[in-house]
Amino acid sequence: MQDPNEDTEWNDALRRHGIIPEKPKEAEITEEDIMKILDETIKERDAKDNKPLEEMGLDELLEKEDDEDERVLAEYRRKRMEEMKAEARLAHFGDVREISAIDYVQQVNEAGPGVWVVLHLYKPGIPLCSLINQYVTQLAVKFPKTKFLKSVSTTCVPNLPDKHLPTVFIYCEGQMRRQLVGPLEFGGMGLTQDALEWILHEIGALVSALGEDPRPRIVDVMEKGLFYGGKKDDSDSENDW
Repeated sequence: MQDPNEDTEWNDALRRHGIIPEKPKEAEITEEDIMKILDETIKERDAKDNKPLEEMGLDELLEKEDDEDERVLAEYRRKRMEEMKAEARLAHFGDVREISAIDYVQQVNEAGPGVWVVLHLYKPGIPLCSLINQYVTQLAVKFPKTKFLKSVSTTCVPNLPDKHLPTVFIYCEGQMRRQLVGPLEFGGMGLTQDALEWILHEIGALVSALGEDPRPRIVDVMEKGLFYGGKKDDSDSENDW
């Protein structure tokens, strides 16, 4: 016997003549039904998340592990993006700016939170000043988070004697952290760029990757005497008759 609910031309003709009843309409899904399904799905998922680990099957544990890994990675990405944005805000110098006394407060004292400022006071014609100007130009590119400035000495400090040049002031957040005054502070014309980088690193104005002080170690007479136990070295012995 043919199924009266089957969709065929014969059944359609019978329905038109009232011989068999109309096919029951499929229930329509209302917006309320959809919301109910969503609520049930959310409740089911929440119940699964709160399910004790010892009651979970292997598939549930693997799914939970994947969810946890995604959350950890998402949190790591968020924190790393914040760090990169903070670094980008700081890394915007990259050169040496010439300033005058009028610029001093704005450029040095008001440089901003967390900003280290290296100010070189120099005078044209002094060889060590020219050497340091050359070095700070390179260091400014290498360490763009540090603000490097320079100024003719008499422009910022009118009565500064030439014997005190070069002079380097190091500031951070408006406070003077260190003063390097005169040639002896830098080791004279034997100063290298790496040595200046290390000096600024030790003060905290930049973070160097050098690892150790590149300047040659100075051994004083007392230390040398202790090393040799108070005896003359081989070269002295060879000269003894």
